[in-house]
Amino acid sequence: MLENDLKFLEETFKQYYFDHFDLIHVPDRSKEREYGYKKFNSGMIRHMSLKTDKDLHLMLMTNVPSDVFCSNGYYSFPNLPMAEKDWKEADLIFDIDAKDLNLPCRKDHTCMKCISCGEIYLLQDLCPKCNSNKVDLISLPCQNCISGVKKEVLNLVKILTNDLQIDDKNIRISFSGNEGFHLYVANSSYNQLGSKERSDLIDYIMFRRAIPERFGFKKNNPSRSSFPDLDDPGWSGRVAKNLFGSRSKRSKGITKIISDGYSAYQQSLTEMGKNSIGVKIDPNVTVDIHRIFRLEGSLNSKSGLVKLACKNIEKFNPYTDACLIDDKVVEISASSPIEFRLKNSKFGPYTNEKISVPKYAAVYMMCKGMASSV
Repeated sequence: MLENDLKFLEETFKQYYFDHFDLIHVPDRSKEREYGYKKFNSGMIRHMSLKTDKDLHLMLMTNVPSDVFCSNGYYSFPNLPMAEKDWKEADLIFDIDAKDLNLPCRKDHTCMKCISCGEIYLLQDLCPKCNSNKVDLISLPCQNCISGVKKEVLNLVKILTNDLQIDDKNIRISFSGNEGFHLYVANSSYNQLGSKERSDLIDYIMFRRAIPERFGFKKNNPSRSSFPDLDDPGWSGRVAKNLFGSRSKRSKGITKIISDGYSAYQQSLTEMGKNSIGVKIDPNVTVDIHRIFRLEGSLNSKSGLVKLACKNIEKFNPYTDACLIDDKVVEISASSPIEFRLKNSKFGPYTNEKISVPKYAAVYMMCKGMASSV
């Protein structure tokens, strides 16, 4: 990152933290958690202990981090090296991101930045300026992306509350600050689970490794009465709805399943998990009991948006609600071949041009690698 850009972003981030201490707090049981942070143009600093909001705010003002993190795990000695921390338990956390949904709209708001020459352009095989194929992808997620992620989050909440009997009062949803949401489960018996058990839980939630026997097809002697019904609880009912659509089609559907055979049914269940009823979460996030997560209320250096709690996810609009950098007009040099919206205003496309925009839009483009200060 250029020195002028670094100075601009650090000053902007510091001003945000100074103005929004009310949004940034240490979480429950802070003394048992590990903290960490990154600075622009430097690596991660971990194994920190912060006990109070005052400690956190002092760290923010002193170090001006690009990103701030806190562990989902609880330790006896959070500031010691990992092998010496003495892990107790960890909040159950799920990460759902637009990039994992394979939405058709993604190609319309993704562009390329050539690593060799810095040219930014729409999707194509080679850089139009230097013919290099070494590129970084830049995504500017749209409202359709956010709607898709919200749908997955709500499906996940249903499974957690209905199937796993988790009290919805112990579920907290936050916008990640970029293109997804984090869902936290606290004060639950599931917090005692290790990585292996969490992996099994992920298989259930994502509907992975489902076998025909579990859903009515006995390999050697299939019985029509064993197949799931639309009114069945849990995955049985979801599978039945997906297979048959309605009660009137169930009998004919079972006949076809038996006729097609065991292997075809296995393939159907596998595809069902991948493409329809399985919740599309990042499994690596949930199984990692030593992971540190972006702190609520902090800025995301990939976008300049805030990681923010969502009291009503259906009404939450990250491009207004989590866009909290001020609107002072600044001048930048921008190259964004894709139009985007922030705070109900339209920006772009821009082609290597000097423009005057609100600071929140300038920060967004600079964090995406599409603009520089002038």
